[in-house]
Amino acid sequence: MQTFHAAPASFLAPPAPHLLPPVAPALRGGLSAKGPVPPAVASRLRACFPSSRRGSRRRRCSRAASSGVAAATVTTVDDAKKDVLVALSQIIDPDFGTDIVSCGFIKDLEINEALDEVSFRLELTTPACPIKDEFEQKANEVVAALPWVKKVEVTMSAQPAQPVYGGELPEGLQKISNIIAVSSCKGGVGKSTVAVNLAYTLAGMGARVGIFDADVFGPSLPTMVSPENRLLVMNPESRSILPTEYLGVKMVSFGFAGQGRAIMRGPMVSGVINQLLTTTDWGELDYLVIDMPPGTGDIHLTLCQVAPLTAAVIVTTPQKLAFIDVAKGVRMFSKLKVPCVAVVENMCYFDADGKRYYPFGQGSGTQVVEQFGIPHLFDLPIRPTLSASGDTGIPEVVADPQGDVAKTFQNLGVCVVQQCAKIRQQVSTAVSYDRSIRAIRVKVPDSDEEFLLHPATVRRNDRSAQSVDEWTGEQKIQYGDVPDDIEPEEIRPMGNYAVSITWPDGFSQIAPYDQLEMLERLVDAPRAATPSVASS
Repeated sequence: MQTFHAAPASFLAPPAPHLLPPVAPALRGGLSAKGPVPPAVASRLRACFPSSRRGSRRRRCSRAASSGVAAATVTTVDDAKKDVLVALSQIIDPDFGTDIVSCGFIKDLEINEALDEVSFRLELTTPACPIKDEFEQKANEVVAALPWVKKVEVTMSAQPAQPVYGGELPEGLQKISNIIAVSSCKGGVGKSTVAVNLAYTLAGMGARVGIFDADVFGPSLPTMVSPENRLLVMNPESRSILPTEYLGVKMVSFGFAGQGRAIMRGPMVSGVINQLLTTTDWGELDYLVIDMPPGTGDIHLTLCQVAPLTAAVIVTTPQKLAFIDVAKGVRMFSKLKVPCVAVVENMCYFDADGKRYYPFGQGSGTQVVEQFGIPHLFDLPIRPTLSASGDTGIPEVVADPQGDVAKTFQNLGVCVVQQCAKIRQQVSTAVSYDRSIRAIRVKVPDSDEEFLLHPATVRRNDRSAQSVDEWTGEQKIQYGDVPDDIEPEEIRPMGNYAVSITWPDGFSQIAPYDQLEMLERLVDAPRAATPSVASS
C-alpha cells in the first residue's frame, strides 16, 4: 500500500490575453490546450525552482507560420517579452498554486531583433525534479503557440547546492542543500537498506548525493556498497576528509576509517561523529542521506545540533514492538523541529501461490501515520533479492532498476524531493542581537511578527545542568550573578530547534526556540512595534 497525495490533474491555467500585464495567479487545476495532464504525471509535479546556472540543457522548438493565415506581430522587444511572460504564467506550480513567472523562475529571457525567436532559462532548485521533462515540454508549447514565434529555445538548469544557514554552518556542510535523516530508533528493521537505496534513487533522478553512516558501533555501509577505494583519505593541506565514492554517490563511514567497529564511550563517539560529518569535504550536494544509528541518545542529539536536518524518513516493521520504539524517535524529531515526511514499513508481506501473506501482522506503519500525522506511507515486501543486495554490495535499485522494489523507492524519492522543496520554502525562527537597542530579536516563523528579549532575562533563565541542579531542580545561578548590562558575544543556530549563545564569561547557552517563546509569554514582552524590551 502507498498513501500518496496527488497533485491537481493539470498544471496549466487558462491562457491569458497577449500583451497584458500578468494578472493574479490562475486557479490551480486549469486545462491545457491539449486537455488535462494525466494524473500520474500531475501528481509528481512540484515546485523545483530558483537561482544560478548548473547542469543546464537546451531544447529547441521551431515551427513555420501557417500558410494563408496572417500571423499576429509585436512591435517592440518589451512587448514581445510581456507576451512570452503572459504565456508562461499559464504554468502553475501545483504545490504552491503560483505561476512560475510570479515566482521568478524565468531567467535570461531574450528576443532576437527580428522578433520571431525566443530563448529563456527555467531554473530548478534541484536537478531531481521528478517531471522536469514535462515542465520543459509545456514551457516550449505555450511559447511556441504565440502567433509571432517561429523558434523557441528553453534551457533547463538548477541552482548550486546551498543550505538555509550557509554561513553559520561548519565548512564541510556549507554546500549541502538538504540533509535527510533515515531513522528507526530500533535495530534490525532495514533502516540501512532504506537509506542506501533512497540515496541511489535520488542519484538516479539526477541529484548529487552523499551518504553518511552515523553508526560507529556497527557501520553497515562497507557491506552494502562496494567502492574501489575502501579507506578514507585526509587532504594534507586542508586537513579535510575526502569521502570515498561508489557509482557517483559520495560516502563516509567509520567502517572506511580502517577501524572496523568502535569500542568507546558515548562522549568519544559524539566527537567522532562530529568530526567525520563536519570535516569531510562533501563538495556540492543536493541531498546528504544520514543513516542514523538505533536509539535516541547522544549521537542523535549531536547530529541534530551540528547539522540542520531538513527532514526525516522513519523506518519500521509491522510488529507492535517496532512501533513503540519508532514512536519515541518521532517524538524526538518533533521536539528537535525536524519534520518527518514519510514512513517506510519494511518486511510487510510476501506473495506466493497468487496470494499475499502478512506473516508479522499489519498496521504498524498505518498507526505511525495516523497517530503522528506523517503524510506518506510506503510498504516494502519480504524479498530475497532485497535482502541479498545488502550483502553483495550492489543496492537493489541499481541491480534491478525496473523492479517493484525500485518503483517503491522511486515514489519515496519523489516524496522526499517534493517535501524538501516545501520545507525550504518555510521561514525558520531567526534569532539575532540588535546592539542599537541592546535586545535579542526573535522572528516568529510564518509571520511578520517578532518580539524582543532582554539579554539578562535569557541568561538568567538558562535551564542547563550548569544553571539548574538536575536532581533537585534548585537554581544554581542567582539573579545577581548576571549583570543587567550583559550582552551576547555570538548567536548561532543549532540545528532547527535552538540557538547557541556565547556570553562574555565564556558560558555557552543552548536556548531552544520554544523556551524563548515561553519567556516572551511569561514576562508579557511587548512586540517589536513598541520601544520597550522584555526584562527580568
